[in-house]
Amino acid sequence: EAQLVESGGGLVQPGGSLRLSCAASGFTFSRTAMSWVRQAPGKGLEWVSTINNFGTSTAYADSVRGRFTISKDLDKNILYLQMNSLKTDDTARYYCTKEGRQPDYSGYVPPGQGTQVTVSS
Repeated sequence: EAQLVESGGGLVQPGGSLRLSCAASGFTFSRTAMSWVRQAPGKGLEWVSTINNFGTSTAYADSVRGRFTISKDLDKNILYLQMNSLKTDDTARYYCTKEGRQPDYSGYVPPGQGTQVTVSS
């Protein structure tokens, strides 16, 4: 059974950094594109970033491009999201998913519990 466990969230000041991790098990990590999505308070799920199966190709939402970096550790089966220059608008619960970007996230239920990121002074 596939399992995704997110960690690394917390409270950070604007301009700060965090690195999120997603420990994956129960499926072939190196054959699976992975994504990060987030949900801000009172809003729907928003796609953040996707990485291909081998970690050689990435894509980012315009709102995070140049500040966030997605990566995969194929030996440890861990997905990362390095977040720099954080803004208050980045406050959300972050989830990893074992698929590429979806055309519509309304009604989508993330598989894991997510990790909370709060950007505040």
